[in-house]
Amino acid sequence: MGASLLKFEAVTRQTACGAHPVLPLLRSELRFFRQTLMAEHLEAVPMKAEAVPMKAEPGAVAKDDPGNKVRGSKDRGLKKWEETEPQAKRLKNSEEEEEHSKKLPKRKIVLLMAYSGKGYHGMQRNLGSSQFKTIEDDLVSALVQSGCIPENHGEDMKKMSFQRCARTDKGVSAAGQIVSLKVWLIDNILEKINNHLPSHIRILGLKRVTGSFNSKNRCDARTYFYMLPTFAFAHKDHDVQDETYRLSPETLEKVNRLLAGYKGTHNFHNFTSQKGPKEPSARRYIMEMHCEAPFVREAMEFAVIKVKGQSFMMHQIRKMIGLVIAVMKGYVPESVMERSWGEEKVDIPKAPGLGLVLERVHFEQYNRRFGNDGLHEPLDWVEEEEKMTVFKEQYIYPTIIKTEMEEHSMTTWLNTLPNHDFDAGSLEAQPEEGGAQATGSHKGSDGGGDDSD
Repeated sequence: MGASLLKFEAVTRQTACGAHPVLPLLRSELRFFRQTLMAEHLEAVPMKAEAVPMKAEPGAVAKDDPGNKVRGSKDRGLKKWEETEPQAKRLKNSEEEEEHSKKLPKRKIVLLMAYSGKGYHGMQRNLGSSQFKTIEDDLVSALVQSGCIPENHGEDMKKMSFQRCARTDKGVSAAGQIVSLKVWLIDNILEKINNHLPSHIRILGLKRVTGSFNSKNRCDARTYFYMLPTFAFAHKDHDVQDETYRLSPETLEKVNRLLAGYKGTHNFHNFTSQKGPKEPSARRYIMEMHCEAPFVREAMEFAVIKVKGQSFMMHQIRKMIGLVIAVMKGYVPESVMERSWGEEKVDIPKAPGLGLVLERVHFEQYNRRFGNDGLHEPLDWVEEEEKMTVFKEQYIYPTIIKTEMEEHSMTTWLNTLPNHDFDAGSLEAQPEEGGAQATGSHKGSDGGGDDSD
């Protein structure tokens, strides 16, 4: 290109001496060639400038190689393009997400969830600990894949203001868990989320809520149920695993009398490993607790205990039930219940986690203030009631029954009751093996209002 320009300039000078009539045209063409050469030079400057400080590596082309400059510039340019290609893709994806967010602004919603907890280490996600799979791992993955949230929100859940209502423990199921978060309200959102979830985890409903809504802090109460074989209430002199056992009306009445003793406000420090007797947050308010009529499944009789309270500490419900069973079987007198609310340490057995299910959560105060304001719906889930019942019948009840019949978790636990002296707390001092909280600190696990049983 340079040689051609020199020849062109020489011709132009010769023509100028003869005052040729095409001189203006030649001068115009000369300016064009100069501009083109200058542009090519400027494009080559950045790559050449970056190459100057670089030291030649062993085996590099010698400096006096006439083709070294050209080949080096070409190679460095190619390498630079290859290095910046992933960055360009990331920038493009970021721009696409930004454009998407402009079209679909995020809105604060709540999701009504149902899941079978078997095989999971609780509800709460444990970032950086992939060996403990949780319900939230599958949920967040489905939210990203369905296009409800950007990928970076899945890595940092605070960006979508995510909050669960109750942190269920290892193996615990739910028929009415509530989570609040900000999402893009895409079309057919529930269907798309469920398409990326396993069948034993379902999103049953969605409702818009106020921008400051927090499912944990707004929750007034939580209702759990505990499903167990009725032979657990048989006296210790009876066969420990008599699948033909049937609960008599008199025995059921005594069970309900003991359960009703929990109602009201008591100091439940002996029903968790997290609280001392003088901690104010150990005092919890129980609104209702009773055992429903028994029923037979797979030739075995089962019963369901329901408990409603403002909040629960870790393992509190399972220990409440464990103590009643110990009394019914004759291992300890009824008076131990009153003693357990005092400052004295009482060794209380913890019933298996298999039968525990979060049935529903309550938002009475929120519903009174915002449920009929014309902008928001009450969080009562009346229309989803049938879906919740169907899910329990299809996934939760069968899982509990099948697991109990195969693994005999209740029978195994009942055989440990003679080991408790109901005084020293040494047996309950150990943390839950493999539980969701095993991967992190217990600090703040309830915060006075978070259910973690």
